[in-house]
Amino acid sequence: MEISKQTRKYFIQILASAILLYCGIEHFNVVMKTLGLAWGILMPFIVGGAIAFILNVPMKKIEKYLFQKNNKLAKWRRPAAYLLTLLIVIGVLALAMIVIVPELGSTVRMLMEQIPAAFNAVSSWLNDLQKEYPALAPAASELDIDWMSVSASMVDVVKSFGSGVLTSGVGFFSGIVSGVTTFVIAFTFSIYVLFQKEKLQRQVKQVLYALLPEKVTEKIISVAALSNQTFSNFLSGQCLEAVILGTMFVIAMTIFRMPYAMMTGVVISLTALIPIFGAFIGCAVGMFLIVMVNPIQAIWFLVLFLVLQQVEGNLIYPHVVGGSIGLPSIWVLAAVTLGGNLFGIVGILVFIPLCSVLYALFRDFVKQQLEKKGIKKVE
Repeated sequence: MEISKQTRKYFIQILASAILLYCGIEHFNVVMKTLGLAWGILMPFIVGGAIAFILNVPMKKIEKYLFQKNNKLAKWRRPAAYLLTLLIVIGVLALAMIVIVPELGSTVRMLMEQIPAAFNAVSSWLNDLQKEYPALAPAASELDIDWMSVSASMVDVVKSFGSGVLTSGVGFFSGIVSGVTTFVIAFTFSIYVLFQKEKLQRQVKQVLYALLPEKVTEKIISVAALSNQTFSNFLSGQCLEAVILGTMFVIAMTIFRMPYAMMTGVVISLTALIPIFGAFIGCAVGMFLIVMVNPIQAIWFLVLFLVLQQVEGNLIYPHVVGGSIGLPSIWVLAAVTLGGNLFGIVGILVFIPLCSVLYALFRDFVKQQLEKKGIKKVE
């Protein structure tokens, strides 16, 4: 029996795949080292693409309104939009640092001043307790606590913690990349992408049309456009939601006369960029600061946080973020849960817009199937 050419082709492909799989398993360490090397080489370009995508969201909106009535300045539209975008991003980060760093510094100084006094107060309380209850004196004497040594140790811990917090705050942006070289390459690549995005888009389309069937290429382009729009809307909605939540905390804490209202609101706004769970980080920072001033107010702050978190999680977030990407509230919650369980914070950031893309594609597929069957409306 003669084997057809198509069958031989499939057999050769399967055989080659099996050989490659076997070689990969046999030399797994070499494969992983090669992938690690490739990842290290591609990392600056991946980071640069991410920077370009994030900056492109506000830059595109700014560019739309610049020099519309002046044709002579039209060629400067994109450079001006890029510079304005950079100034806005740098200004927001600088404002956050101006609010956060001095308050953290004063808090650390206050802690270093209060810890020795607190230990002295505890020591005096134990001495008074021994006088009132003599039966406790033998047990207390066995403890033999050197309060001055413990106090000095706590001060050292607070100093190291405070310096670590300040260092991480100042180096927030630099921590995004692995080093200066990677950052320079990534930032330069992002500039090229932003200034040549139409040319790059055209080149990618040409490659796709040259290598793939026309229908497949058109479908890929359609899905890519939908994904770009969805991720852009998600980023805008997430930033808007973070600003709303931070503003709510500043107003509420000011009304109830709680300390560190502005700083706590800024920290919660920054951490709220991580969907759903990010605000809890800001809550921990706020409670740590307030408990140093007034422990009772720290408890009321926790109550306030739980109330505002319920309002944000059930009303603001699903409508602002879910509405911006066209995803119903129930699927936003499902995407956050699934993404968080699988890949942590990165999964949360990716799964919400990804589920929105899949939801839109499946919705269009269902509509097409209903049209084919002649069903116009389902009750």
